[in-house]
Amino acid sequence: MGAAFSGSSEDGNGAETDAPGLGEIPECCVALVLINLDPPEICKLARVNRAFRQASLADFVWESKLPANYPSLVNKFFTENFPESLSKRDIYARLCRPTSFDGGTKEVWMEKRSGGICVSFSWKGMKITGIDDRRYWNHIPTDESRFHTIAYLQQIWWLEVGGDMDFEFPSGTYSLYFRLQLGKCTRRHGRRVCDLDQIHGWDIKPVRFQFSTSNGHRASTQCYLNDPGKWVHYHVGDFTVERPAMTTKIKFSMKQIDCTHTKGGLCLDSVLILPKGLLLL
Repeated sequence: MGAAFSGSSEDGNGAETDAPGLGEIPECCVALVLINLDPPEICKLARVNRAFRQASLADFVWESKLPANYPSLVNKFFTENFPESLSKRDIYARLCRPTSFDGGTKEVWMEKRSGGICVSFSWKGMKITGIDDRRYWNHIPTDESRFHTIAYLQQIWWLEVGGDMDFEFPSGTYSLYFRLQLGKCTRRHGRRVCDLDQIHGWDIKPVRFQFSTSNGHRASTQCYLNDPGKWVHYHVGDFTVERPAMTTKIKFSMKQIDCTHTKGGLCLDSVLILPKGLLLL
């Protein structure tokens, strides 16, 4: 990239003259360009030359990428062994790494491209009908969950899952999802194998999902569970945060309480709260 702008050029008499290159652009000017790019692009351009590398370290460039309430997030989650002398770039990188809290039942991280805050709520922190009764549920270790374990429902008449959390979300609109899978997956000879034998009851009556927030947002939806053998993110609804300095309390639930039939063969992993529009993988 730099070669296209550096080197020599010719004057009107055909003689070569020195032309300014990218390395001669003042760092402050480069930084004013970088501030309009997203973080991955800034990191790529930092490799162009020394001026770009130094400009990419400027605090004001990275502070513009941090959520408005980042000091609160830092104080809450990274007080231990977190030097006050860290640059804004280092704080950004640290926030992008998943951090567990509330006894390992939740994780928070920042999406590196958009700077949006994401939260995952493990089934371990939820209230679940019969969760400690092995006739109904098994706790299965797996590498398919960020919490390294899932709850597997073998069979039950009354299903009710619920939870709540308080969090200081930055301003913006967020989507809430339940992450579920029909069927129990294992590894055999290095290959993913899904046992679908115990799946039943989800095509008779729909499951109802809902949530409410302390700032007045509510959402409710119901659907039949489908796509066996795949992790599915069931979208419950969206909510908006306008006051990032205030804690938002969220209550959520998932129910299928029709006792005319049993249902089973379901994996429960987590509830995800993500900035609206963020691509789910």
